[in-house]
Amino acid sequence: MSLKMKRLGILIIVAGCLVGALAGAYGLGLLGSGSPAKEIQVNTVPSQTPVAPGSSGRVTMIDVGATECIPCKMMAPIMHELEEEYAGVADIVFIDVWKNPAEGRKYGVQTIPTQIFFDSDGKEVFRHVGFLDKKPIVEILTRLGAIRKDL
Repeated sequence: MSLKMKRLGILIIVAGCLVGALAGAYGLGLLGSGSPAKEIQVNTVPSQTPVAPGSSGRVTMIDVGATECIPCKMMAPIMHELEEEYAGVADIVFIDVWKNPAEGRKYGVQTIPTQIFFDSDGKEVFRHVGFLDKKPIVEILTRLGAIRKDL
């Protein structure tokens, strides 16, 4: 293969990667207009309301992140579903550390998103850093004794 053909092949690959990245950013709404991902509101913790795992006597899951962080945005629909499904059974809480940095420091979070699970006594029993899909979250909540009534 000639040097020109190799260069052309590399140029096509680089251009394809750039187009893919721009299309992804456009679809996520990072470039302004477009069809941004559906935004879902999850209860956030105001800075004056500290989270007290165990105070309700229920298992607690805290998702520490930020509303503008891409993996955190991916967690938002999952958090919304969990909040509805576990209402009255477990406390599902989202903390936006960009709006409430003291809460992130309180839990020793260095990377977002971080999910922290507490038993009904408020003792931390598990921590995960990064995106976490719904299935493992449900498994952890179940293992901690948070059994949904609809199951």
